[in-house]
Amino acid sequence: MPFAAALDVSHLPDYANDWALVDVETSGLIARLEEREREIAAQAETAREKIAELTVLLDGLGRVTEEIRITRKTLLELPDPRPPAPPTAKLPDHPAYHQIMAVFATADAPLRARAVCEAIDVEIAPNNINNVRLKLKRLVERGILVEAEQGLFTQPRP
Repeated sequence: MPFAAALDVSHLPDYANDWALVDVETSGLIARLEEREREIAAQAETAREKIAELTVLLDGLGRVTEEIRITRKTLLELPDPRPPAPPTAKLPDHPAYHQIMAVFATADAPLRARAVCEAIDVEIAPNNINNVRLKLKRLVERGILVEAEQGLFTQPRP
């Protein structure tokens, strides 16, 4: 024992209490790390769920986009529709227009205003010819007659 007596450790600090403190601090640190790990794991699970939802949404949007592409392609491949039939022009209510159209229904060639006057038994006078010419021009404007040449009127050909 003489050797043990020679070792005097009374002047050295007592580290046993320090190790106890380190052990308490380490266990607190480990507990905080474990808590943080659980938080991160929960956040990761939430992120995975959101990713799954977004993946489903993305797949749905992809399908809808493909359906739109197919529809557009199909529509572009369809033949052009026929142009709509021109609306039937309405004949003015005045009886002179009905007489004029009756003349053109039996005519086999374009007519001048003077010939129409003769056909409907109107006196051949400049004023009457001009009035009939104005009526013929109105019928041209409505698409009921066409002016084949200046002053020559006829029904449109289908």
